[in-house]
Amino acid sequence: MQLLNDVLTQYNLLTAFVFVGLLMLAAEVASQRLTGGRIHPSAIAIAFGLLLAGLAGWYSGGTKGVADVPLLAGTGLLGGAMLRDLSIVATAFSVRADEFLRNGLWGALSLALGLFTSFATGAVIAWLCGYRDAVSITTIAAGAATYIVGPVTGTALNAGSDVIALSVAAGLVKAVTVMLITPFVASAIRLDTPRAAMIFGGLQGTNSGVIAGLAATNPQLVPYGAMTATFYTGLGCLLGPSVVFLTVRAVLAVVGGQ
Repeated sequence: MQLLNDVLTQYNLLTAFVFVGLLMLAAEVASQRLTGGRIHPSAIAIAFGLLLAGLAGWYSGGTKGVADVPLLAGTGLLGGAMLRDLSIVATAFSVRADEFLRNGLWGALSLALGLFTSFATGAVIAWLCGYRDAVSITTIAAGAATYIVGPVTGTALNAGSDVIALSVAAGLVKAVTVMLITPFVASAIRLDTPRAAMIFGGLQGTNSGVIAGLAATNPQLVPYGAMTATFYTGLGCLLGPSVVFLTVRAVLAVVGGQ
């Protein structure tokens, strides 16, 4: 057992792949057996991951979840920005260029509407929760866009760690909500064409939520929703610490804030 532990620890990235694979298998079984496939395995896997991260933090006393356990240190790289972005970009290779060009205008309009709605909603919620400084409001508003835009914006604006954590939490709640609700409302909103998927991805923006929701609805629509959701994330990271922050600061100056 000690020899096995040493080998698995030495090749911790491969161990991480096996660990995540087993976690996804458990989520798939739970989805089929317990919910009849109504809850997507990705949502269950995220719940498993959050639970294991909490247990690992309690066990190791660290701050990086299961990556603090030497045997599973490879999850820090596997779940890092490099492989995450590689996975997101890889979905673009399944997009048909003619469909994207034909519906590109709708995707752009949905991006503008989706970002404006998310930032505005997050800012209002931050204000109602008692935040009055532009940095905190902007960071939480960015988190309402996605859990990636939130910490990127907060780091750029030098926000406190507690505010950044709130922005991540807001984004995670949004992602899980989107992936759970999408299969149930797909027929009602006619989410059955590449154009509809692009608009949906632009409005919602959260990559994980959009991809998982579309995968549970129609896997062929995933690349189109992922395309605009990816643009949403990138555009949000650009606008959050710049245009949105300046706008929030200007509004606070007008209403007597900071």
